[in-house]
Amino acid sequence: MEQKKKALGKGLEQLFSSEILDFDTFENTIMESATESDIKQIPVSEIRPNPYQPRRTFNQESLDELAVSIKNYGVFQPIIVKKSIKGYDLVAGERRLRASKLAGLDTIPAIVKDFSDNQMREISLLENLQRENLTAIELAWAYKGIIDSLHIRQEDLATKLGKSRSHVTNTLGLLNLPQDVQNMILENKLSMGHARVLSKMENTSDIEKYAHKVIDDDMSVRDLETISSNLDVPKKVPMKRVEKTKEYSNIENELKDYLGTKVKINNKKLEIYFENVNDLNRILEIMNIKIN
Repeated sequence: MEQKKKALGKGLEQLFSSEILDFDTFENTIMESATESDIKQIPVSEIRPNPYQPRRTFNQESLDELAVSIKNYGVFQPIIVKKSIKGYDLVAGERRLRASKLAGLDTIPAIVKDFSDNQMREISLLENLQRENLTAIELAWAYKGIIDSLHIRQEDLATKLGKSRSHVTNTLGLLNLPQDVQNMILENKLSMGHARVLSKMENTSDIEKYAHKVIDDDMSVRDLETISSNLDVPKKVPMKRVEKTKEYSNIENELKDYLGTKVKINNKKLEIYFENVNDLNRILEIMNIKIN
């Protein structure tokens, strides 16, 4: 047992001290160190949701699809829980737990581990950050949670996530938007691209006005940028314009800041890097590209 605790501790230490945060490696460490006796069938009614869960909304259609899969084939990967005074606290695997309830399961396979509250917060944030398609506001909450938990700078977080500092800064800036506008983003009524343009505006009434206009008129990000730049709307930071120059590095830097990811121009080719499908969807949304 002591050996397993050391292995888990090492995995947790590596997760947060490594240059790049990687939840999959951490979870694999837990799975590999667990024996059959460590995986228990726990009543779903005894598991309390993780209080540090940054996600506020869950896609019902996606949960329904997962519930059907679980009903037909069972839960392939155990969730991770922590023993509490009454029952258990969920550490990782909320979608699996919710879908299992929808599937009518009475119990779910789980690995019981002893985590501190801070560790639970950090693990939950990272699982959602790398596994789930968070809204822009939920992403901002997750970024803020990691910065507060690990006591690191925005620049350090950007390095760990493989993102540009401006991407992290712009995302965190969404938390300064009026609450009703944040709710629109949370409900997926406003995209990350729309939110980014709105967050550059200084006047609260202008932000709310154009947020509603985006929804009412089904306005694209490009249209909002055009209106914002043409009208006399105060900006916190002037909107950047890409100038045609012979120096590709300038364009690369502009695109890197705008898309929040690595961009390379070489031999008349433009390369845009992404981490996973969710990250690709985020980039396509910023570029106002819709895939049917």
